[in-house]
Amino acid sequence: MIVAGLTGSIAMGKSETAKMFAARGIPVFDSDAAVHELYAVGGAAVEPLRALAPDAIVKGSVDRRKLATTVQADPRLLKRIESVVHPLVKSRQMTFLAEAAMRSDIAVLDIPLLFETSRDKDVDVLIVVSAGAVLQRERALARPGMTPEKLDFILSRQMPDAEKRARADYVIDTSVSLGDTARRVDEVIADIRARVKA
Repeated sequence: MIVAGLTGSIAMGKSETAKMFAARGIPVFDSDAAVHELYAVGGAAVEPLRALAPDAIVKGSVDRRKLATTVQADPRLLKRIESVVHPLVKSRQMTFLAEAAMRSDIAVLDIPLLFETSRDKDVDVLIVVSAGAVLQRERALARPGMTPEKLDFILSRQMPDAEKRARADYVIDTSVSLGDTARRVDEVIADIRARVKA
């Protein structure tokens, strides 16, 4: 089985692209959804994060906005939070891949910080979802609770888009129509399958 890492900076259209892979029968692991589960009441990340950022725990779950505010105030906390959360997510990914291998020739790990966390070494193929900087900013600032300052902070933690594109095996442009993006997804799947056969 080929394991593809799907990534892209904030507001590049990665989630929509991941849905397109899933709609074509490709098993997709949503790392962000896994984090939501880990942050929910009873989630494995709640108590370890309470020790690091007690103000971010509300009614037994991690409040992501409060956690983000805490990290913005003290960026040194980020590495400690990641050292709690990333191994928990990776463990779930390994279980997902073992199950996916029984039913598919390709599996996709949707990992927002794929390069930034050196997870690119754990996949066979790198797929980067991308759009122009102006469109990216428009999309991001249209999100609830997003501010220019918060966006700049998030972008400062992410590898520049141009560098991601340069390291990718495949780039999927989402500045085009959904139909064109879907056709590109089909091309990528076909090419990966051709590699497997070769």
